[in-house]
Amino acid sequence: MKLARKLTIGLVLGITVVMAGNALLQVRREGTLFELDSRHDQHAVARVLHAAVKAVWKTDGESAARHLIADANRDNPALMMRWVSLQPDAAPDDAPIVPRDRLGSLLAGHEMVLTTPVPSGDDRRVTYAPLMIDAQQRGAIEISESLQPERGFSRNTALLVLVTTIVMIALCATIALGLGFWFVGRPMQALYKKARRVGEGDFSGPLDLRQHDEIADLATELNSMCDRLEDTNRQLATATEARISALEQLRHADRLKTVGQLASGVAHELGTPLNVVSGRAKMIVQGMVDGNGVRDSARIIVEQAARITAIIRQLLDFSRRRGPSLGPGDLHPLANRTVELLVTLARKRGVVIAVDAPDDAVTAQIDPGQIQQVLANLVVNAIQAMPSGGKLTLRLGRRYATPPPDVDGPTGEYATITVEDQGIGIEPEHLPRIFEPFFTTKDVGEGTGLGLSVAYGIVREHGGWIDVESRPAVGTRFTCFLRVASEELLREALA
Repeated sequence: MKLARKLTIGLVLGITVVMAGNALLQVRREGTLFELDSRHDQHAVARVLHAAVKAVWKTDGESAARHLIADANRDNPALMMRWVSLQPDAAPDDAPIVPRDRLGSLLAGHEMVLTTPVPSGDDRRVTYAPLMIDAQQRGAIEISESLQPERGFSRNTALLVLVTTIVMIALCATIALGLGFWFVGRPMQALYKKARRVGEGDFSGPLDLRQHDEIADLATELNSMCDRLEDTNRQLATATEARISALEQLRHADRLKTVGQLASGVAHELGTPLNVVSGRAKMIVQGMVDGNGVRDSARIIVEQAARITAIIRQLLDFSRRRGPSLGPGDLHPLANRTVELLVTLARKRGVVIAVDAPDDAVTAQIDPGQIQQVLANLVVNAIQAMPSGGKLTLRLGRRYATPPPDVDGPTGEYATITVEDQGIGIEPEHLPRIFEPFFTTKDVGEGTGLGLSVAYGIVREHGGWIDVESRPAVGTRFTCFLRVASEELLREALA
């Protein structure tokens, strides 16, 4: 429910309670005043009539006094005035309308006011004034009045008060609703829209609430917060761009370092086909071959030139700086290309590289160039960890795994790349630090301490992580966990 409506409902309920209480008190007060006026009128009439009857009784007798009461009764039809006898055996016409057992105070000589029903079904208020003549009680004057006018007045008063209360409540509700919308609902709606824009990253459009209250103060603070957030975002964007640029430079430097390590092997790989090209060309120039021999030599020269071109292109592709571009990619050909690039370096160290992959494709959501850099770093480290040679296994597959606490990802199936060597291993005290930048246990000139750090950062940016297991003098196993490419991405890639 809207805040303005809540405030209006709360205010209306409060006003309703107050107005209802006031209406009830007013109705009761009016009824009490009406009753008091009626009692006062009856009392005054009784006093005047008592004095007149007493005077006439003394001078003209009882009969004249009764005629006086009858004449007074005709002149005031709203009141019924009678002379009544207080004797137990009084005639019915002279008996009081209130049972004698309720007239104890009257019999004792005191004035009484009572309410009693009558056979006609009309309740009446009755006033009794004892008639004392010559110190002797000669009956009593009975003055009665119907309660219907009083009750009618109470009903009319209650109806009038009810209508007035409803009108006042409706008027107050309308005013409260209008004020609530203008001073609460309208600015709160503006605050709500502003907060939604802030949540979407839009800090423009400051609020301008032309009112002087707490909501306006909140709008001012919200504007100030947006200004600070916008400044912080600009600073953060600048810092992020600088960080990304530095990170790309660092990765490119690490890639060039790997290229440098491959230089001698590449030179050897280029030397063999160049020697073949040179020898075949000399045979043609010196006329040592003719006919079909010339064609065969030319074919061999073309094949070796293509081989040289492929080796150079592969090295250039690896060393070229690229921006990240994630998409579905098969890890098997990527692993094969990496092994082809590093096989010469491995051969010089007496290391045999084997690729163990399942028959079906292992597809992950990757940037191929960056993941190739990760594999190259891990393979180079593994080759350097085997100074006496050995077997290096690069294994592809899938594994059901739960990400570590610092990785945001679901438990499920992940594509894995495992690089396992038979080298010197890593000491247990060094394992927690191997992914730290510039941390290395290699000799001077062997490494900069950036390879594993760069590899770790690349895999984390792919939404994965790297596990490491190592036993000194036995070997080390690095496993990269990468997110499996969804079927939808695969269909889009094939489209």
